[in-house]
Amino acid sequence: MKIITPKNLSGFMELPPKEQVLFEKIRQKLEETYRLFGFYPIDTPVLERSEILLAKTGGDTGKQIYRFSKGDTDMAMRFDLTVPLAKYVAKNYSELTFPFKRYQIGKVYRGERAQQGRFREFYQADIDIIGDGDLSVVNDAEVPSIMYQVFTGLGLQDFTIRLNNRKVLNGLFEMFGLSESATDVMRVIDKLDKIGEESVKAELEEMNISADVTDELLGLLTFQGSNAEIIEKLKAFAGRSEMLDLGVQELSEVVYYMDKFGVPQENYRVDLTIARGLDYYTGTVYETTFNRHPEIGSICSGGRYDNLAEFFTKKKLPGVGMSIGLTRLFYILNEFDYLNRTLATSADVLVIPMTEDMASAVEISAKLREKGISTQIYFEKKKFKHKIAYADKLSIPYAIFLGEDELKENKVTLKKMFAAEDDENKQCTVSLEEAEAVIADGLKALHQGACIRITD
Repeated sequence: MKIITPKNLSGFMELPPKEQVLFEKIRQKLEETYRLFGFYPIDTPVLERSEILLAKTGGDTGKQIYRFSKGDTDMAMRFDLTVPLAKYVAKNYSELTFPFKRYQIGKVYRGERAQQGRFREFYQADIDIIGDGDLSVVNDAEVPSIMYQVFTGLGLQDFTIRLNNRKVLNGLFEMFGLSESATDVMRVIDKLDKIGEESVKAELEEMNISADVTDELLGLLTFQGSNAEIIEKLKAFAGRSEMLDLGVQELSEVVYYMDKFGVPQENYRVDLTIARGLDYYTGTVYETTFNRHPEIGSICSGGRYDNLAEFFTKKKLPGVGMSIGLTRLFYILNEFDYLNRTLATSADVLVIPMTEDMASAVEISAKLREKGISTQIYFEKKKFKHKIAYADKLSIPYAIFLGEDELKENKVTLKKMFAAEDDENKQCTVSLEEAEAVIADGLKALHQGACIRITD
């Protein structure tokens, strides 16, 4: 029989066990935070009818979709979680209570060129708040404040949530006589960080926009100042565009409430160059950057959309949300060695029986699990050093030995695998109850560590 070389398709990530544990801990932290703010979890099919996913696509999205037929069904794999959300809300409208707050963490698929840090199959972690008819702009401040809690809860501090409002941009375009080409201009401006100001000017010139208008527009958009200074600069144009006035009002309100939600000024700022390329954003927009690594681009983005499900229902269902490219974020953290690898263990205790009869080991393990202590038993008949090496390689923090002496005295020998060699308390023979107490106290300290650990 021919042996097939096991390998993955390009752009599909597969993690070793320890890294998978760390990935799951990050995912768990996200879910805990989302639930803390009252969000419901939902799940949608990976496969949808193509007409659903293609209902609203822009740019190259349609070309990136994995699409195929089975029988007479034309289907495709979801490329994000927002379009399936639109279908979900329209389909289940009568069963939902609005505002509907949902989170979803799931895989999406894009047939784009695989490259470092970008994948064809990857997890997205989304939160969205959907209104029925209308939705308060205060939600536009709550969503980024949740992401602030997510990142700080993971242990990431050095990040900036950059925010803007599409109405501000549209109002400025109206003021400068660029309304008819607003979408194209926005797409060019959205590339400022990637291609630089001079290249943006060149592209705008190719669109027959005068140099004077380009200079004045970019001068305003790239103005460096505090949040208050930027908003005051925008207020100077009051009365020249209703759209601009409304956008400035919304932006001011979001900034006001982000402070009330407890987001420090150093972790968010108004950035008028943020446009977000996707067509469905109509108000507030967000981009989140990792300050010490700006070259990696956005690690979390999103915004406000006023017509989430316009292709599936006549009801007006405005929403606001943000999305983390979880696979990409994990890849970046792993590459820069920012993951707290002390958390990468599947068990708290390894029980090592030293006798032929392993019944006591099974019974003791069951008692430990009843106390909420994750426990594994080593059943294999290996030398003692192999058994210890097993616990060490898996980063299991505690080992319990059960020999004839321990069983006679109704005790266990407990070893702290992480303790220094000169630690007098590294190993002790105690009752099971005493061992449980030592393990519980030790795990509190071990599990307090954040998923991300960055040291200067």
